[in-house]
Amino acid sequence: MTGYSQDLAYIHDAGFSDFALRAAPGLFSILRRNQIPNGLVADLGCGSGVWARELLRAGYDVLGVDISPAMIKLARRKAPGAKFRTGSLLSVRLPRCDAVTSIGECLNYCFDQTNSKHRLRQFFRRLHQSLRAGGVFVFDVLEPGQLTKGAVRKNFMQGPDWAVFAESQEDQKRKILSRRITAFRRFGKLYRRSQETHRQRLYKASELTQELKRAGFNVQMLRGYGRFRFSDGHLVFAARKP
Repeated sequence: MTGYSQDLAYIHDAGFSDFALRAAPGLFSILRRNQIPNGLVADLGCGSGVWARELLRAGYDVLGVDISPAMIKLARRKAPGAKFRTGSLLSVRLPRCDAVTSIGECLNYCFDQTNSKHRLRQFFRRLHQSLRAGGVFVFDVLEPGQLTKGAVRKNFMQGPDWAVFAESQEDQKRKILSRRITAFRRFGKLYRRSQETHRQRLYKASELTQELKRAGFNVQMLRGYGRFRFSDGHLVFAARKP
């Protein structure tokens, strides 16, 4: 399961790019604080390339990775100066990087069905090896407790030529958040309907902190990207390689 097929990728780019744009100032601030004014940034779960485009404009080199071919197609149009690969962020082999980012809960997603604490442990170790000394890995994740037991959260959004409806429910025992998504995209006078189910494995901040430290990182937790603050249970990690 790759997720974000053609229509949902289009809708995500058209209606939800604001997340990356709001996160960008805080992300640049983290890079500056870690004395990374330029160099190669790997963006894992790059989506349609909004953050990659902002990095290029700021003078960075960019390698974007996403499991969705439809997202990579959009990203190549949006940020033609970047390099992109289609694949799982958990298994990608990275070149030597100055920084790595993964924004928008990417590490929670189970598009790669092997997503687990064990896989993240391996991923953190490989990533640590890929970073230059002083490099930083910045990402945000969801913790367990997004919804109360049995609760169903419903969301609806629409744009000029699209609409999307989502129902979310959390399996608290398995620590899995499921989103059942129905998307509608207009072509002429008709709408095309598609459906996807996205699952996210929820990780406790303490677990991730422990695994990052085991991999050799110094870890800082933040409540958001600069002035872009998150609600409880949604955290940013800035993990630095000494």
